[in-house]
Amino acid sequence: MQKRHYDREKYFFEQSLIAEKIVLPYIASEFPVSSSTSILEVGCGEAGNLFPFLERGCKATGIDRSAIRIDRAEKYYSHHPQKENLTLIASDIFDVTPHQTGTFDLIIIRDSLEHIRDQEKLFSLIKEFLKPSGCIFVSFPPWRMPFGGHQQMCHNKFICRLPYLHLLPKTLFVFILKLVGEKKYLIEELLQIRSTRLGIETFRRLVATHNMSIEREDNYLINPAYKIKFNLKPRKLPGIINVPYLRDFYTTACYCLLSMK
Repeated sequence: MQKRHYDREKYFFEQSLIAEKIVLPYIASEFPVSSSTSILEVGCGEAGNLFPFLERGCKATGIDRSAIRIDRAEKYYSHHPQKENLTLIASDIFDVTPHQTGTFDLIIIRDSLEHIRDQEKLFSLIKEFLKPSGCIFVSFPPWRMPFGGHQQMCHNKFICRLPYLHLLPKTLFVFILKLVGEKKYLIEELLQIRSTRLGIETFRRLVATHNMSIEREDNYLINPAYKIKFNLKPRKLPGIINVPYLRDFYTTACYCLLSMK
């Protein structure tokens, strides 16, 4: 487990920097962002991703099912000059309706889609929150990539650095986690991520099924966020190895901008 996983204030500022330097420019390449832009983030955690948008005067709403993380977000933004433009909701996204929140110009689902078990239901629902001319930003690590099982969250110093561990048969995977003393709650969380097994082709099928268009898609050999986390230079997947299904094993991040057809 890395320090960012238990030092949530550090994690908050890291997320805000990634959003400022990477996510916002990526979105702005296809979809202009101004003070009149309304934003919804699904699975916002401590809402670090919303920080640069709030700085620009946007009205932002964050939804996360963890009341603890929403409480932390309230604390982090308690003295922000634009805090009146921020709404934070502790709830499962499936228990919230557009009647409560209104609709949005931009929806952000950053590194949370792989945690949502019923992705079909989410895609059906999320369209109701999006304005007709709106945009959805999605990023996720493909399931089969070296750390697609999120084993970096483990406490054991060896296991948290072991790539492709999550591709073992479920029984063996759980046995190893128990053998090294990982807590029950963490094992359950890793198994939930395992149950979604979100890959690039699965994601593309979801998009097509729900009548959405991919306005921009980039698959990365080195995740742009690694520049902030590990000081590694971002690198897109070279065309010669950007092969469907195979690319899931070495793509560390998929970034997409979606719109309604």
